[in-house]
Amino acid sequence: MQGLVAALTLAALLTACGKTDPAAEQAGAAADNQVAGEAAMTAPDDAETARLNRWLDERFEEQLQFSPMKLTSLGRKDLYDEIDDVSEQAARDQAAWGMDTVQQMKAQFDRNALTALGKESFDLWVFQAEKAVKDLEFMRQGYLFGELGGWEDSLPSFLINFHKVDDEADMRAYIARIGGASRAMDQVTMMAKSKAADGVRPPRFAYATAIERAAKVTTGQPFGDGPDSALFGDAKNKIDALAAAKLIDADTASALLDDVSAALTEQLYPAYNRFIDWLNADMPNADEQARGVWALPDGEAFYNHQLATYTTLPMTADDVHQLGLSEVQRILAEMDGIRDEVGFDGDLKEFFEFIRTDSQFYYPNTDEGREAYLDDTRAFLAEIEQKLPEYLGTLPKAKLEVKRVEAFREVDGGAQHYSPGTPDGSRPGVYYVHMSDMSGYSKTDMETTAYHEGSPGHHMQISIAQELTDLPTFRTQAFFSVYSEGWGLYSEKLSREMGQFKDPYRNFGRLTAEMWRAIRLVVDTGLHAKGWTQEQAEQFFFDNSAIPASAVRSEVRRYLTFPGQATSYKIGMLKIGELRRHAETELGDRFDIRGFHDVVLGGGALPMPLLETRVNNWIADQQR
Repeated sequence: MQGLVAALTLAALLTACGKTDPAAEQAGAAADNQVAGEAAMTAPDDAETARLNRWLDERFEEQLQFSPMKLTSLGRKDLYDEIDDVSEQAARDQAAWGMDTVQQMKAQFDRNALTALGKESFDLWVFQAEKAVKDLEFMRQGYLFGELGGWEDSLPSFLINFHKVDDEADMRAYIARIGGASRAMDQVTMMAKSKAADGVRPPRFAYATAIERAAKVTTGQPFGDGPDSALFGDAKNKIDALAAAKLIDADTASALLDDVSAALTEQLYPAYNRFIDWLNADMPNADEQARGVWALPDGEAFYNHQLATYTTLPMTADDVHQLGLSEVQRILAEMDGIRDEVGFDGDLKEFFEFIRTDSQFYYPNTDEGREAYLDDTRAFLAEIEQKLPEYLGTLPKAKLEVKRVEAFREVDGGAQHYSPGTPDGSRPGVYYVHMSDMSGYSKTDMETTAYHEGSPGHHMQISIAQELTDLPTFRTQAFFSVYSEGWGLYSEKLSREMGQFKDPYRNFGRLTAEMWRAIRLVVDTGLHAKGWTQEQAEQFFFDNSAIPASAVRSEVRRYLTFPGQATSYKIGMLKIGELRRHAETELGDRFDIRGFHDVVLGGGALPMPLLETRVNNWIADQQR
């Protein structure tokens, strides 16, 4: 989905930027101490910052040309008939381009002459470019498929959910993109072969999952008998809509559908079969008993890179592990308080088992049960929406929808997730729910998940970022897992502060969600740095939470195939909470919760060092 630049000099610079310089304060400039030897500061210049913003907008437009799919996700139709080049060489080319732009920026702009916001944009552009270069060192280490999916399901999902068809030309672009998706799948197969040759394979279960997902894409019409496949059905619906709007005649509609059928059977089907055939052939070489990335070539260095990427902080695996153990114990004490509050006759582990297994806490595994889950989720979001203005000055314009995940990519116990809308609001944000097995989702924690994925969580944070107008455009699209997921988890606690979770069982669910993220710190590092087995990881979940068994299995598989990412949630939440406490202490009665949230959300996604600098600058401004 972003990482930390490893150089300690940059980390020191980012930390120093958050300190107050009395001379700068008297001059009304943003506090911004520099490392030893840097030239004296000049007065911040709004015009120079505006010039930098224009330059960055031009560079971001160049960057977008690398990704036709990103352009589409933004609601644009440039390169509408193309799919991204996902090869290793493409990644190298983009990283080289990024570092070239950094050299251009440093040559053309004096960072000292920029406003605080301009410096922030300058530093973020450098941060992202240097991260892309660092990623190249570990390009062969990461897995291409796993519990959260891969290209085999993201490509059809992109065509179905993002490629909007308003006229015949859009439909022809859709057909061309089927061919592009076929080429991309062949690139993925080639990369998977290269990684395997280097001894880099995900655990065997990931092969089986990828085969199942890929087979679902190519099952049904026009590949064989049965109902329409997901892509063919989607194309039919889009062609039918054009015909119904009289934008094409019947003969054109029939010809377009024939072209879709040909592209699917002659291009996509062979590419997916090549992927499936290779997976089947290589699967016996993968570990049947899953192991963490410590077992890979350069596994320790790779995992340290993953932690740096997803926390954007200089934390070791031991640091993260011990923090997780500490948080688990703290949350257990709060959970035990709720067990006592509801009068449960038994200890906390027995209470976990009661929550995990008692039917009153689950919807029926029926269509009626699924619809009830969706309806109740929408009601929670509608209720909290009325309270948002008391806690945030800036609210998003974008709408939010709650939907079930498409059948071809649905996983029992899979993680609920959010998909952003377009900056112009033409496509709403969507909170997606896996519903193939309703026993994986307890009523106790569904309210928490709604706030995390919806508002005041991801939907609000990402939508506000996309709607910002005072920043260079690249910042409205930046993504750092520690920031986005940290805000999502912080928003769960904030929702409690806003008066939600009136039912103690649902408040227990909120703690379960926080415990989930604390356990992640322990389990992710346990698997990848301490040699834990899959069974050990699952047992740690069962011993310390009421999370349903199918969700636990899916979660541990997720960590095994997506190392490091799961640590970002709790680390980000704790950092945002730390910054809030610091602001409350420094400002006292002048602390404004709406102002704090606006400053955290008003700069788009940031790595934690830059977010700390931003909050410290805001504190200094309030003190002045």
